[in-house]
Amino acid sequence: MVNKAVELVLADGRIFYIGSGTSGRLGIVDASECLPTFGIGDKIIGIIAGGDAAIRNSQEFAEDSTEDAWKDLMKFNVSKKDIVIGISASGSTPYVLGGLSDCKKMGINTGCITCNKESQISLNSDFPIEVVVGPEYITGSSRMKAGTAQKMILNMISSSVMIKLGRVLDNKMIDMKLSNNKLYDRAVRILESILNIKKEDAEELIKKYKNIRIAIENHKEKK
Repeated sequence: MVNKAVELVLADGRIFYIGSGTSGRLGIVDASECLPTFGIGDKIIGIIAGGDAAIRNSQEFAEDSTEDAWKDLMKFNVSKKDIVIGISASGSTPYVLGGLSDCKKMGINTGCITCNKESQISLNSDFPIEVVVGPEYITGSSRMKAGTAQKMILNMISSSVMIKLGRVLDNKMIDMKLSNNKLYDRAVRILESILNIKKEDAEELIKKYKNIRIAIENHKEKK
């Protein structure tokens, strides 16, 4: 899945996560973190059944439609250049199943993250990931073990894609957005480490270029 996603993104494609309830929220969280962490905000997109209102407040009815996911994807002009990854603990959520089914019909690459074996969603996925965590300790509450497993896998997917896209140098976030003082200080420390320079020199580079990667490139050119 990661290799295909990288191939598509390099060809101007995108990665979509679709899900309902906890699964949908987890997709949105992972997608939203890619801009501050990797400096890329339009290549991984999270969509939740019920729309933005469902991020904060449960919209349980929204998962029952097999048509809404495709409608939601079409708002972004999804195409064969993209990959759509469905997230569903049960592997049977109608919203996700319908979306993946429609994508398959249109020749769009599909993947999934589920917590049951050989589910309908997996059967509609080119790249299925099945992580069987067993019964929840509170029956039916898939936000627990299943949700934790899904979150970890989403992190693995997005981080691996970004590493392969060159958004990480060694283990350093060189394209992160410097949107607050904490990230500014982190950028200074990263530059100190990578370039083996003094703190005040790193601060001057960050102040000038506002980006770790650009600061590194310009520093090396001057040497």
